[in-house]
Amino acid sequence: MGNTGVAATKVGARLASIGLDDSGTAFLNDCFKQFGIQVVPVAEETISALSRQKFEGCILRLYSPNAEQILKAARNSPSNRRMVVYGIARDTKESLRFSSFGINAVFDEPLERQSVLRVVRSTHLLVIHELRRYVRIPVVAEATIEALGAKNLLAVTLEVSAGGMSVSCSEPIPTKDTVRISFALPGEKLIKVKASVCWARPSERLYGLRFDAADPTRLAVRSWIDQYLELV
Repeated sequence: MGNTGVAATKVGARLASIGLDDSGTAFLNDCFKQFGIQVVPVAEETISALSRQKFEGCILRLYSPNAEQILKAARNSPSNRRMVVYGIARDTKESLRFSSFGINAVFDEPLERQSVLRVVRSTHLLVIHELRRYVRIPVVAEATIEALGAKNLLAVTLEVSAGGMSVSCSEPIPTKDTVRISFALPGEKLIKVKASVCWARPSERLYGLRFDAADPTRLAVRSWIDQYLELV
């Protein structure tokens, strides 16, 4: 593999690979290890491991029959409730099904190396607890974008910061006018905030939205981030 721009790092963080076969776990471990993260296999039926062992994150298939049970065990564990959760999904519906548990990032199935590495590269700092420098929180949630004179658009959040968010949207988002985004972060009520498009990659269906500095609702996002990072 060519140079990824990441220096060799001693493995110091562990992700629990729950219910994946050996080849899938080995593949993911190969993608994560260059970022100093080890992927450790955990049997799907041994969910109690999440209460006995400390992990910085976990990976599971969101269409597994035990997915909800696993996520509850993770989020209710005193030592693992802040772990980074990676879901594996076959479509957007599966990605959003458990958004209330705070799924941080999603790998599309079938797993493809460059796609997986792109996700790992954008989230690994959160896994290794570089929290004070990592101000963009990866979180998968459904969002509605209201634009003046246009129909409401459905989008999926990718990363959220105090100043804005990035989203995936299958339809073009108007770039000239102010829009209003409605979304619910894990554990929070529905948030509606004014925003504008600050960058767009329509061919990839990706958009960056900057919150309106005059809209006080954006402070609810900052408060959620502070609580998420346990900085307050």
